Amino acid sequence: MIANTVKKIAFLSTYPPRECGLATFTEDLVNELDKISSLQVSIIAVAKDEKYVDSRVKYTLDQEDRSSYAKAAQWANQHVELLVIEHEYGIFGGDCGDYILDLAQELKIPFIVTTHTVLLAPSSKQKNVLQELGRLSSKVVTMAKSSMPILTETYGIRTEKLVFIPHGVPNIKVNSREQLKLSYPDLQNKQVISSFGLISPAKGLEYGIRALAKVVPDFKNVIYLILGKTHPNVKKLMGESYRQSLIKLAAQLGVSKHVRFVDKYLTKEEVITYLQLSDIYLTPYLSAEQAVSGTLAYAMGYGRVIISTPYRYAQEMLGEGRGLLAQCKDADSLAACIRTVLNDPVRKKKMEQRTMAVGRTMMWENVANQYMELCLPAINRMNSQLYKNKRTSLPSMDNYVAFPFDLDPHKGMKAKL
Repeated sequence: MIANTVKKIAFLSTYPPRECGLATFTEDLVNELDKISSLQVSIIAVAKDEKYVDSRVKYTLDQEDRSSYAKAAQWANQHVELLVIEHEYGIFGGDCGDYILDLAQELKIPFIVTTHTVLLAPSSKQKNVLQELGRLSSKVVTMAKSSMPILTETYGIRTEKLVFIPHGVPNIKVNSREQLKLSYPDLQNKQVISSFGLISPAKGLEYGIRALAKVVPDFKNVIYLILGKTHPNVKKLMGESYRQSLIKLAAQLGVSKHVRFVDKYLTKEEVITYLQLSDIYLTPYLSAEQAVSGTLAYAMGYGRVIISTPYRYAQEMLGEGRGLLAQCKDADSLAACIRTVLNDPVRKKKMEQRTMAVGRTMMWENVANQYMELCLPAINRMNSQLYKNKRTSLPSMDNYVAFPFDLDPHKGMKAKL
């Protein structure tokens, strides 16, 4: 019989203090899993020069040091029963992050891959990396159902390995939109549109500003909040030139008074507060490839009306009247969607209700339970196999020499001498 002990699980991911969506995702998930008494959760942090204060970070993997990957696998083999790899090409070293394969090939324990990027048209190297991870893994998690046929047809991952678990959302109690707006004098009696996340040209925020300029003449009480600091990688390459171009564009279009930039890395509480006071959440992203959006997931969780360009995740989440889709790189299309919402409060309310109904199922508590239900059977299968192997490896009795005995009914057994 296998003892019903606490199961030891580790997550391989970036982790705070690194400022990226993947780090926040992992921290939120681990915080919730930590509440489950049958699990002991630790972190293998993918690091550059970060220093960690969270005691759950038990091992640090040097992102650009190839030898660090095999060493991390050896640590995992000795200290945990299952590893969850949060996969994003850009967080691992090598060509398209292929150093991660060194780690996967060294693992003796089962591992699960959570896919944060699933490309429709990967390069041969990108395809090979995810395909090999899928082949070696026990399960592959996707946060978008639309990615499942792509993972099967493009990457050759078997259907029975694929599991859908939605992106999680923090469950934070906040006041109503009307009450929150009273706390922000410049937002009182305003229709608030917001976009948040690490700012980069891929966000397409210039189209949001151009759409705003088309709407303002008819809705002079509209404010557009652009929330978040510039993505560290973008800042390294081009400084603040993209943000400055957005500020300049707003001035050129005469809507500077209608655009507010909040240039900081927002806490979860700040993100949820800004979402709650928003009337519309806008994601004018440029690429149709976006398989998952944590920001859109958050907006779903708090029942906001969402207007988005039709990247894959948005198409999936905003179906059945939960939001509106505009054309990519098309300010007129975005503006038409904004007008639809602002002109029809009844329709807006119905969209919020439909969005909230789905979003409430995405709270981290529900998501963590789904991860637990996925991880425990994988661990139990491994332990069962180890137990079976241990039993079958007991020494055979065939080579033992039996000591001859006669059975005397009155005196018991008597050795033949």
